[in-house]
Amino acid sequence: MHAAFGTDHPSRRPGRRSSARRAFVGGPLLVLAPVLLGGILAAAPAWEPQASGTKERLRGLSVVSDRVAWASGNKGTVLRTVDGGSTWIALKVPDSANLDFRDVEAFDDRTAYLLSIGPGDRSRICKTTDGGRTWREQFRNPNPKAFYDDIAFWNVNSGLAIGDPVDGRFTVIRTTDGGKTWLPPPAEGMPSALPGDGAFAASGSILAVQGTRNAWLATGGAARARVFRSTDRGLTWTVADTPMIAGTSSAGIFSIAFSDVGHGLIVGGDYRKEPESSDNLARTIDSGRTWTLIGATRLPGFRSGVAFVQGTRGRSLLAVGPAGTDWSADGGQTWTPLGDGGYDAVRVAPSGRVAWATGAGGRIGKLSRLR
Repeated sequence: MHAAFGTDHPSRRPGRRSSARRAFVGGPLLVLAPVLLGGILAAAPAWEPQASGTKERLRGLSVVSDRVAWASGNKGTVLRTVDGGSTWIALKVPDSANLDFRDVEAFDDRTAYLLSIGPGDRSRICKTTDGGRTWREQFRNPNPKAFYDDIAFWNVNSGLAIGDPVDGRFTVIRTTDGGKTWLPPPAEGMPSALPGDGAFAASGSILAVQGTRNAWLATGGAARARVFRSTDRGLTWTVADTPMIAGTSSAGIFSIAFSDVGHGLIVGGDYRKEPESSDNLARTIDSGRTWTLIGATRLPGFRSGVAFVQGTRGRSLLAVGPAGTDWSADGGQTWTPLGDGGYDAVRVAPSGRVAWATGAGGRIGKLSRLR
């Protein structure tokens, strides 16, 4: 059950029934007139390609500011820019040539955590505090059944890592000391998984955190795509069904984002059917207790990443996937294609002015003047 998908697949496990499966406005929807929407889109130009210096697939992305961002991918690839993307510098993690860094979480130009995925001891967490000159391995998965998919942090010291189910429950480890220790909470705090359940490690965004204690985990690969919710930093969880496409090992939720504690959005689809539209977009207005399909039309294809534009009260969003990218200015109710380029992951700077996206072939794109 733990073979791994090749690097071109969003789920990390080729050869098995994949379990690597990894907003909304703070008020009523505002459907903008076409002329106003056109004005907003004019402020968000087409993706500007950037020279990454690599051909490896980049699925990990963390945007710290308008000038500082980190990206990561397979074959131990880690990149960082401190000049707004004019240059991307490759960073060396010791003994990582065979590791796939599917997620990176950074806090400034010096401090970042990396998660590598894979069965058993291929799942690892390491950290740098000197801009990537040196790295310290903090966690190496000792369980051959476990497969970690994503990490997320409330602050530089407190965070979570999530893995596919072992013995009928998703695996969780937590840190409150900057990663010096990673410990599992009591297993009974996590509801039971469904047969085939997993978390897609496609964009480092199936795990979302908010505030100081809230967390959500989005799943797929089973009969139903679900969202797990914690209000105590991952100690205990509840779970809710969603109307997202499900029922096969390649379908479900691939990304989750929240604009505030109440309003969130999920995107996904079936990664084996990238160009096909489906029930691939849903929202919550009650902190993830319930989810409903949203939009006059669904997203035009499989999407693996979604992000809110900060400072727009949840109205402006970006969604990306290998088959294309989209922009919404009304909380996800309507979408406009944003160029024809595809990406795996997308993140927006805290200022709300700049976004980056990463994808196959070392592809990095940048959007400026978002608002």
